Amino acid sequence: MAAQRGRRRLKKRTRRQLQGWGAAAALVAAGWVALHWAAVWPALVAVLAVIVLGVTGWALWRAHRIAVDQDRQWRAQQEAQARGLSMSEVDALSWQDFETYIADLCRRDGCTKAVVSGKSGDLGADVIGYLADGRKLVVQCKRYAPHRSVSSQDMQKFVGTARPEHGADVALYVTTCRTFTKAALGLALRQDIVALHRDLLGSWVKGARLETLIPLNGSGGGPRRPPA
Repeated sequence: MAAQRGRRRLKKRTRRQLQGWGAAAALVAAGWVALHWAAVWPALVAVLAVIVLGVTGWALWRAHRIAVDQDRQWRAQQEAQARGLSMSEVDALSWQDFETYIADLCRRDGCTKAVVSGKSGDLGADVIGYLADGRKLVVQCKRYAPHRSVSSQDMQKFVGTARPEHGADVALYVTTCRTFTKAALGLALRQDIVALHRDLLGSWVKGARLETLIPLNGSGGGPRRPPA
């Protein structure tokens, strides 16, 4: 017991000595800084600046990581939503919901600023956005019955507005019907319009990415557009 009390007293004495030495060292340091303030303050300012910059950089990096994670989660949700329909369910959509769904598919595949016009008199631009490489995308959406065809007159209207009115770099005509008439497809090929009929739309719905569909036109297995 006596030995234990002795050890405790020694520990207390040691702590007091260390505290005393620490206080003395602090006083000496403060005195030295006061005497040499003119030489010390630039170094202190530099240290504080480094600390501030480090904290600011970390905060910006952290905010960036949070934004990236949120964007990744949002894209995953968009992808899940875009893949959640079958073609029969696409057929059941209203024309407004069909346009919104096409915009969702564009976002799923990396398009930015994809918006739906949602109004009459949109001059053929039902969906407008930007591809991942920065090109402007203008989409005409036609929810037709599967047995119908897109006519040359329909295609002419889109040709007349996609680039002259909306400045499209990529003009996409997407429809739920199975075919474009020969005249409509020929016009699309000549005017560099991407014609996406029901079979190609079905591939898009099932997960094919837009950039793999853009080089295809009309038949899907037929003419190819040269890469942009």
